[in-house]
Amino acid sequence: MKKQIRKGFRQTKYIFYQETLVDFKDHFWSFLGAFFGIGIIAFLQSQQISEIENVFLIGSFGASSVLIYGAVNSPLAQPRNLIGGHVLSALVGVTVFKFLPEILWLNASIAVASSIVVMQITKTMHPPGGATALIAVLPAQKIQDLGYWYALSPVLSGAVILLIVALIFNNIPKGRKYPHHVRQSKYVHMRRMLKKKN
Repeated sequence: MKKQIRKGFRQTKYIFYQETLVDFKDHFWSFLGAFFGIGIIAFLQSQQISEIENVFLIGSFGASSVLIYGAVNSPLAQPRNLIGGHVLSALVGVTVFKFLPEILWLNASIAVASSIVVMQITKTMHPPGGATALIAVLPAQKIQDLGYWYALSPVLSGAVILLIVALIFNNIPKGRKYPHHVRQSKYVHMRRMLKKKN
C-alpha cells in the first residue's frame, strides 16, 4: 500500500513538473491564438447582434480555446474533436429540450450525459461539448428560439472560426504543430490484443 502511494505521489509530482515546463514563446502564441479566436467571434457578435442577445458568443468557446490554443497536442483539442464535439453536443441538447418536458434538472442532466456518450461513440470527445449541450437546455429564450439552427450558428460557425485561427497561429512557431498527429504502427492494435490474451 505504501509503495502504491509513493508511486502515485512521484507520478503526480512528475506530471505537475512537466506542466510547468512551458516556453514563454508558447505562452505568447497561446495568448495570440485565444485573443484572435475569441476576439473575432465577439467582434462579429457586436456587429450583428445587440449586446443583450448574447447568442453568437457562448461560454463553451472559452473552454475550447484553452484546449486548442493552450494544449495543442491533446487528443481532445484536435479538429475532429473541436467541430464534432460541439456540433453533436448541440444537436443532443436541442433534441433533449424539444422532446422532454421542461424540467431543468432533468433536461440538464440528460443533455450533458447523453452528449458525453455520443462523443464517446463518435470519437469526438471534447469537454466543452458538455457545456454546449447544457446551454441548449438552459432557460435562455433566444437560444431556445433558434432550435436546431443553434447547432449551425453559433456552434458550428464559432467552432470553425476557432479552428481557422488555431490552424494559423499554432503552426507559425517552430516546435508547435496543429493538428497534432500521433503516429501509430499499423500493428499496434494487434499487439494490444495479443497482450490481453497473455
